[in-house]
Amino acid sequence: MGIHQDRGEPWRRWYKTKRWQVLRLNVFLRDNYRCQCGCGRIEGNTSRLVADHKIAHRGDERLFWDERNVQTLMKQCHDEAKQKAEQSSLPTRGVWY
Repeated sequence: MGIHQDRGEPWRRWYKTKRWQVLRLNVFLRDNYRCQCGCGRIEGNTSRLVADHKIAHRGDERLFWDERNVQTLMKQCHDEAKQKAEQSSLPTRGVWY
């Protein structure tokens, strides 16, 4: 199941809005299409990039729409490192989806 698949939470629909698409592109432009994880790779194909929330928003609109809380990551870096870190913290914070 995809990370942004609609499971009934209203915030999941935010990813499908024009507002999110604009914010996402602005973040990629700001970061010069460079992965912010430390690998420094540059990717012009935006389908290979993820606009990642540095601090998980968990439905908090302020965190979701705050451009300073969003960074460019290569999809591979996001899926491997970021998701692994978030999943490893489930026992201490509880399942939030």
